Amino acid sequence: MAQPMNTGLWGKLLWPGVNAWYGDSYNDFKTEYTDIFDVESSDRAYEEDVSVSSFGLAVQKGEGQPVEYDSEQQGFLDRYTHVTYSLGFVITKELVEDDQYSKAGKRKAQGLARSMRQTKEVVAANVLNRAFTAGYTYGDSKVLIATDHPNVAGGTWSNKLTTAADLSEAALESAWVQISKYTDDRGLRIQVMPKKLIVPVDEALNAMKIMGTEYEVGTNNNTINVVRAKFPGGVVVNHYLTDTNAWFIKTDVPNGMKLFERVKDSFTMDDDFDTDNAKFKARMRFSVGASDKRGIFGTPGA
Repeated sequence: MAQPMNTGLWGKLLWPGVNAWYGDSYNDFKTEYTDIFDVESSDRAYEEDVSVSSFGLAVQKGEGQPVEYDSEQQGFLDRYTHVTYSLGFVITKELVEDDQYSKAGKRKAQGLARSMRQTKEVVAANVLNRAFTAGYTYGDSKVLIATDHPNVAGGTWSNKLTTAADLSEAALESAWVQISKYTDDRGLRIQVMPKKLIVPVDEALNAMKIMGTEYEVGTNNNTINVVRAKFPGGVVVNHYLTDTNAWFIKTDVPNGMKLFERVKDSFTMDDDFDTDNAKFKARMRFSVGASDKRGIFGTPGA
């Protein structure tokens, strides 16, 4: 447990004359996890999403012959188990009383809120940071982005670019073609469209050039850039992605990327009866993951 902040550690708070305090008042990025995940509330210890197989194609029926029956099957289960995150700090009564700048309590509470916000961003971004990492598997026993997601009814499908490639106009065209060929669990065609291109800050300018150019990027051809119209949500830059080459596409498939809020961010304070120390703490409880993996597409880059 960290030592309480006291007058010995924060002597400058007791004396006038300090022009500025710096290091804890930086600007923050807007909330970014909501660009990747659909946020839902929860009132249980965990949430479960279960896939189902659909019906297959109809078959020819001979005259006077009985109809052939089909059935749906329960498939893979993805469980979202909520995790509690909390952080706090302690200030001695004497520091609160003698603080000349009203910084000890109020400003530190603002810093605590900042820590909580960024914790949620990091935890959420790690779903994509680990999208290709062995061991971080889901209900179908595969990592988030894979070429061999199993179907309940048999066979496999892919939400990964066939040939790994760095971000480019040509790579986006290939990704769009793959997404447009998606099928359901029984191989029936489904209408799926890309929504947003998700990139790390390292690829932000490259992505903006591709999406902001009317004609083909980097050529003298008088050919229109067709991919810019295929991503109605445009480019989403996530500052918490750690792989400098990986990029992702969020699609319009429902029940894809999800974040469940069990308990929203809460901030409380109290005084310790014996020491008179002031205690501040923050707490939140949530879970994050993916159900239908057709809701996300990606590549680790070349």
